[in-house]
Amino acid sequence: MFQYKCLNPIAECGLSIFDENYAVTEELQDADAVLVRSAAMHDMQEVPNLLAVARAGAGVNNIPVKEYAEKGIVVFNTPGANANGVKELVIAGMLMASRDLIGGNKWVAENKGDENITKSMEKAKKAFAGTEIQNKKIGVIGLGAIGVLVANVAKDLGMEVYGYDPYLSLKNAWNLSRAVHHVSSADEIYENCDFITVHVPLMDATRNMISKEGIAKMKPTAVILNFARNGLVDEDAVVEALENGKLRHYVTDFPTPKVVDVEGVIAFPHLGASTEESEDNCAMMAVEQLKDYLENGNIRNSVNFPNTELGVCQTKGRIAILHRNIPNMLSRFTGVFAKDNINITEMSNKTKGDYSYAIFDVDSDVTEIAASEIAAIDGVLKVRVVK
Repeated sequence: MFQYKCLNPIAECGLSIFDENYAVTEELQDADAVLVRSAAMHDMQEVPNLLAVARAGAGVNNIPVKEYAEKGIVVFNTPGANANGVKELVIAGMLMASRDLIGGNKWVAENKGDENITKSMEKAKKAFAGTEIQNKKIGVIGLGAIGVLVANVAKDLGMEVYGYDPYLSLKNAWNLSRAVHHVSSADEIYENCDFITVHVPLMDATRNMISKEGIAKMKPTAVILNFARNGLVDEDAVVEALENGKLRHYVTDFPTPKVVDVEGVIAFPHLGASTEESEDNCAMMAVEQLKDYLENGNIRNSVNFPNTELGVCQTKGRIAILHRNIPNMLSRFTGVFAKDNINITEMSNKTKGDYSYAIFDVDSDVTEIAASEIAAIDGVLKVRVVK
């Protein structure tokens, strides 16, 4: 029996995937697994039984990923589950930046008592004239699950699409329209595009990646769209450019005190994944990944350990080992098995940065002595007898 705790409301369609082998707990200390959306976990108490955390969404800034890795706690996210919802809002933001829909709607609200509004609007609408997006150039920085969808739909809308991603995966490359122009640097996008939309994770290497220097290379009519993460765009540089007429609009899903009152900023209260469909997809994906890890030891979409899968165990036993990525670990593991006369039928060991994950299927029971001997090896973070 596994116990799980939800730190935020999780869609019932996801929780219903749990079967009789799972029970919800209100006590974090008793939880084997945690489901979370936005709750901050950095300052939470120690959770001695915790094996895994699943974030129903893509970003994991609210989770102490590195600290959990050191404790052998696997952190999952759900990349792509909310991609369509974010894509649609990016397109909506681009349209709002092109056509003054917000100003026009505000005018109607302010003049709703005008009995002659149908005549008045013919004069007023000139103030809200905009431009079309067809034949405009859009640059997509980051061609992951969301970036690929944005690029493809922009092409379908008649735009000229430029894409930049030095780490483009084979899967996303297959899904990307062949009409997208691949560029070798973000500068090419800054210099040529009417719209620049960013879809990369926030990390040290990407913080303020759209900088003052980058904005200086853009057209004064350019629009920056940020529906990825706060911190990717240098807000001081954006405010300065807007105030000096060097940028048309900054459209963001992350309002901050620095930008919300600046003319030219169109901000939303983090609505990218706030659709029923996105929340359902994230919940189901998070629960399915947790179950596969807890029941079978398989890892899919972890941000701190490598993807490692052996399917459902068909042998007598399975043992899973979370360890540091250092030399000679496998030989030490197999040495313990050999000493205890445990035969390995199948194995997988993958690495991701500083960490590795090994799964061994064996044709006899894994003894507590063998598990304890492996756990005592320097560099081992956690050992789990899955079966």
